[in-house]
Amino acid sequence: MSAVEALPAEVLAALSPAAVKALTPGPGRMIAARGMLPLPRPGELATVLYQIAATDPALAATAQATVDGLPDKVVAGALADATVDGRVLAWLVPRVTKSPALVEALILAPAVADATIVALADRATAAQVDTIVANEQRLLRCPDIIAALYGNANARMSTVDRAVELAARAGVRVAGISAWDELARLVTSAPAGASAATDDAAFAQALAGVATVADASVISPDDRAGEDGVAIAAGEDQAPAVDDKQVPIGKLGIPAKIRLATLGNAFARAILIRDPLKLVAVAAIKSPGVTDLEAAKYAGNHGLCDDVIRHIAMRRDWTRLYGVKKSLILNPKTPLTESTKFLIHMRERDVRMIASSKGIPSAVVAQARKLMSSRGGK
Repeated sequence: MSAVEALPAEVLAALSPAAVKALTPGPGRMIAARGMLPLPRPGELATVLYQIAATDPALAATAQATVDGLPDKVVAGALADATVDGRVLAWLVPRVTKSPALVEALILAPAVADATIVALADRATAAQVDTIVANEQRLLRCPDIIAALYGNANARMSTVDRAVELAARAGVRVAGISAWDELARLVTSAPAGASAATDDAAFAQALAGVATVADASVISPDDRAGEDGVAIAAGEDQAPAVDDKQVPIGKLGIPAKIRLATLGNAFARAILIRDPLKLVAVAAIKSPGVTDLEAAKYAGNHGLCDDVIRHIAMRRDWTRLYGVKKSLILNPKTPLTESTKFLIHMRERDVRMIASSKGIPSAVVAQARKLMSSRGGK
């Protein structure tokens, strides 16, 4: 059981005399910890058990075992009690998650804390996510809930669309969604309700389909052989072949592609990063799942859009790798300010190679020659 915080005095003062007596040191507390002391309401029983678990180490395990064994009817009564403190409801989550009906009741509980809903949203069922999204006031108050359900593969795309559109049109930023800027721009530039036509089945099929393809299929042995253990790829490469019956990416709308880029694996990102729409391509490179190997492979790909290359160049955790810096210098789509900044970190042989390259901006070539001269080269 995780540590619980004792309830403040003002919460305890609102309890009935019987509940207050149950918390008084003595034999009655042991009886209460076992759930054998009659109390007026299920909410008070849950509160007493919580407070015992928080303040009495000797009886904490007993109180926990009692709450774990409470009948659904009693737990439901505690959830429906508006006087129950949110910390008590959060403590009940392990017991609640044993019953789908109780999870629904917890989501609807008057006193449930936003943090508790965040914890539920990333693993709730599709129906439970629908219930969460119905409380629009809570979503706008706590955008972390939207981020959590966005990353929940169980959540229907149409439900996620509604939550995203709600926040975007209200001007609420959801920092927990990596491609939020792209999503917000897309939603606010479209007619209200335009996302309602989402094909939930197609998205679910695409997400399941990409999961059956190993990530290694998009990184060749040559990619793995780059300097310092980092892939170095140059020029344009081909996107992985896609079976549209198994992975119907072509049937997905733009918001669904962006979400697939976020939730999918390297195979999905390798397809979506080449999407002709920059919003989708940038969402793919912003996915939290992108690895150093992927970033290095894409850094040298001349066929990707400028915004993708710019994003890689601005990520300091990627550009600390020598191979990534070298690939970016050799990519004509890298911003000049970044290419010239990376030059000073190049080894002598690579500076010479860059100084004689034909496919990169002349300003980078000139800077490489200047660097050679300053280092005493010819």
